[in-house]
Amino acid sequence: MDTVLWQTLAGTRGGPNRARILRALEERPRNANQLAEDFDLAYNTIRHHLDVLEDNGVVTSSDASYGTVYLPSDRAKNHWETVERIITQLEE
Repeated sequence: MDTVLWQTLAGTRGGPNRARILRALEERPRNANQLAEDFDLAYNTIRHHLDVLEDNGVVTSSDASYGTVYLPSDRAKNHWETVERIITQLEE
């Protein structure tokens, strides 16, 4: 999982935004619209980042078709020290 986290959060151009999204979801689960408003990013941009995070097992989502809520996956929570280390390095 460490490799997946490094690649997803730091290995690509969109990694810093995905890291910010993941940290926000750790504070409280949210839907894509809430995240778009919180980060002043386009809804489609947020959806793209959520899809990448979900495809890589970093976040999970509710089964709702409207207003789907996202939160960190159990796998991400179990490796949260790595997440924090990545975010700290991205902020430097």
